[in-house]
Amino acid sequence: MQAYHYCMARFAVLWYRHPSERMIVIGVTGTKGKTTTSYFIAKAIEATGAKVGCATTALFKIADREWTNRAKMTMLGRFATQKLLRQMVDAGCRYAVVETSSQGLIQFRHIGINYDVAVFTNLTPEHIEAHGGFENYKKAKKILFSHMARSPRKIIDGRRLEKVAVLNADSPHAEAFANVPGLTRIEWFGREQPHGVTATDIRRGEWGSVFRTENLEVELNLPGAQNIENALAAVAVCKALNLPLEKAVRGIRSVDRLPGRFEKVDMGQPWTVLIDYAHEAASMTKLYETVEQMPHQRIIHVFGSAGTPRDMGRRPMLGAIAGKRADIMILTDEDPGDEESLTILEAIAKPARLDGKHEGENLFLIPDRHKAIAHAMRLAQEGDLVMITGKGNEGLMLYAKGVKVPWDETAIVKEAIQKEMNENRSS
Repeated sequence: MQAYHYCMARFAVLWYRHPSERMIVIGVTGTKGKTTTSYFIAKAIEATGAKVGCATTALFKIADREWTNRAKMTMLGRFATQKLLRQMVDAGCRYAVVETSSQGLIQFRHIGINYDVAVFTNLTPEHIEAHGGFENYKKAKKILFSHMARSPRKIIDGRRLEKVAVLNADSPHAEAFANVPGLTRIEWFGREQPHGVTATDIRRGEWGSVFRTENLEVELNLPGAQNIENALAAVAVCKALNLPLEKAVRGIRSVDRLPGRFEKVDMGQPWTVLIDYAHEAASMTKLYETVEQMPHQRIIHVFGSAGTPRDMGRRPMLGAIAGKRADIMILTDEDPGDEESLTILEAIAKPARLDGKHEGENLFLIPDRHKAIAHAMRLAQEGDLVMITGKGNEGLMLYAKGVKVPWDETAIVKEAIQKEMNENRSS
């Protein structure tokens, strides 16, 4: 099977005429922050005057055209990836930013992509069931760096490009990526580092932050400490590519939303509604750390967990986090697949009950996600904060026997808010 995937990847590269050889390609890998970091990089480079292509879990971008990724895949299949890169070349893109997942790497979707810069965001012990353990997961991430280091150095516009690793010095695993043979340059970044691209004079607000790096002021219009880290990665990439940083930080400032990533849904309702992709313990913890700094009355959290063969161990962890930090939990479907929905929800609910949550009062198990979202809007009062997590901008809901139902979380949330507001006006 591996030989089949490899051969198909090679054939796809030949079919689309080696598009990555015509661009400077930046790959972004890690557990958290890949999508936002990739988009920050794309917008930062674009602000310097270059045309950029970008492929992420949330969206695709070819020069001025952007559209939502509804494929439910971080890295598309081998032919689709090479086709997208060819479209970037044909549109005049000089740079391509490719969010590169460990699953994509072990399935050879990176074969034939000649990366010039590889970015490591962080590593936490999640997604490990698909890899057979944390060390295998880590090795899968390292494939991007070893593949890049072995690939021929390009000559673009008469300049021979380096093979650069951009690494998060705050991660205890970064050194393993720095030791890959064949790298010609390493650029470090981090929030807690005395050297490399780092942040000082940090001022955090409700919906963003301001900090200084490389003698420049960076204004972020996305909240949370993790986005400071993501922005530092983008600055480090631009520094490695010798791009004008004063222009790059303007591009970072222009990012005020990403589909399904801390996406605020405002229909004029007197409560706050956020949609986020957080579906694992680390990302959910960071999400709570961010929203708890925001003004709110109660936190109402709508979420679930995917069915097998996804990481079943995350379910009690998610339930424990929300059980302690949410005022009201509404558990619901998130790609149950062939597993019984209530089996999944009960596994999440068990630790929450131990923390004092009572069903029918501040704990609700509603498998139908439409109904769960509607129930959250009925419960919401002025000043409350409703979080709906796990699906983000994914375009499909997966049910038993391979059934895939189209899903648009933002549209469904807007409809539920509008219905509740209409009922409140008529009552």
